[in-house]
Amino acid sequence: MLILSSMTWFGSGSLPSTSGLPALPPPVPSTPSIVLSPAPSSSSSPISSISAYLPDFLKDNPYFNAGAGLAGMGMAASMAKRFAIIINAYFRRRFMLTLQVNNRDAVYPWLLEFINKYSAAQTRHFTANSTIKQAESGKTDVSINYLPSFGTHFFTYKWRWIKCERQREEQVVDNTDGYRVPLETVTLTTLGTDSRFFRDMVGFATKEAQASTETGLVIYNAVGPDWRKMSVGTKRPLESVILRHGQAESMLEDMQQFLQCKTWYQERGIPYRRGYLLYGPPGTGKSSFIAAVAAHFGYSVCTLSLSDRTMDDFRLNRLLNSTPPSSVLVLEDIDAAFGDRARDDPMNDHPAYQGLTRVTLSGLLNSLDGIGNVEERILFMTTNYIDRLDAALIRPGRVDRKEFIDYADGEMLGKLFYHFYKPLDKADWHLMEEFIAECAKVNQPISMAMAQGHLLLHKTTPRRAIEMVREALSRDEKDFNDTK
Repeated sequence: MLILSSMTWFGSGSLPSTSGLPALPPPVPSTPSIVLSPAPSSSSSPISSISAYLPDFLKDNPYFNAGAGLAGMGMAASMAKRFAIIINAYFRRRFMLTLQVNNRDAVYPWLLEFINKYSAAQTRHFTANSTIKQAESGKTDVSINYLPSFGTHFFTYKWRWIKCERQREEQVVDNTDGYRVPLETVTLTTLGTDSRFFRDMVGFATKEAQASTETGLVIYNAVGPDWRKMSVGTKRPLESVILRHGQAESMLEDMQQFLQCKTWYQERGIPYRRGYLLYGPPGTGKSSFIAAVAAHFGYSVCTLSLSDRTMDDFRLNRLLNSTPPSSVLVLEDIDAAFGDRARDDPMNDHPAYQGLTRVTLSGLLNSLDGIGNVEERILFMTTNYIDRLDAALIRPGRVDRKEFIDYADGEMLGKLFYHFYKPLDKADWHLMEEFIAECAKVNQPISMAMAQGHLLLHKTTPRRAIEMVREALSRDEKDFNDTK
């Protein structure tokens, strides 16, 4: 009975009082449990910040939230980066030009000079290269050349921006002078698709460098059976040699055309040789014109005298067919080797020259155009007396063009006066006319050598030169008569 009562108590929630047992206190009501959750972080995670920009359907996608979406976004970003690299490489390959030159090439210093000229206003970083020239007397000339330093520079050429990168490598190479130097490279980059832009630029830089290079007229003389360099003279400007109107220009054009027609001659089987005969009175500028033409085309001059007593046919043939490259051959006073001038020479009976053979006309003709003669030869012959030359020597094929160089006329004297005292203002042009008028009063022909010699005595006093012209040139009349 007690057990059942207990069960009734648990079931009813109250315990009835019974006799003999103390009453139990009422049960304490249960309190609800409190669950503590962590406080929200003040800084959101990168994933949540990225998710904030996503559309709602991706936010609610469990697979995307599990990481597959972020992995896809990473792959897309990587592919976009690779695509950008490919596009950049394609753009550089198709729409950008690049030129690279190192210091083992001869054009390298010329290109640096060109870059320095056109980038002087853009770059502020230079390297200084000094050149010292010391003569035997002790005179020293120092020239300092400033070039773009190593690094990146920008300059403009023909309205186009060009990026220049000059780098020095650790590798050591031999430069054009044979010295061991570090390898240097210059890389030029610009927008464009036509490679002729860089070709034209390098060609222009080369021409500028060659034009500024100080070179002289190289003269070769015959020593034994060989040519020897005897001197390097100053190049004479072509405009300083004054001939009749249009005469110099015509011969210059003829020689220019010949130098450009080598293939034309070879295709037609014609010997690639050109011969010129300049004849006329002494002192009219024949030799001076030859030197000026050779300097104009960058050729050296090989002078040969046929009146040399040790010259024979064998030596002559060897010399005429072994001239140095890019040179003109000059036979001056060719009439002196044959005829009366050669026979009347008092030195013919000298014991030192007994038994020596001289150059014969047939030997000269065979040397000029015989079998096995050299190609690509430019020959100039000069004489004061063309009527003394054998017709076989000046026939076509040996002499292609004959030019008579005459005494000075009024136009030539005026040009010479202006050349000495230039620049002349219009107010001083009457001085040139007075000089021409005074020269016309001289009762003898005036050669350019005579007029030039007179003006050299009055280089800074043109009025004095005009006043003294008749007296000076009349004093030279005797010398003129002796040369007839």
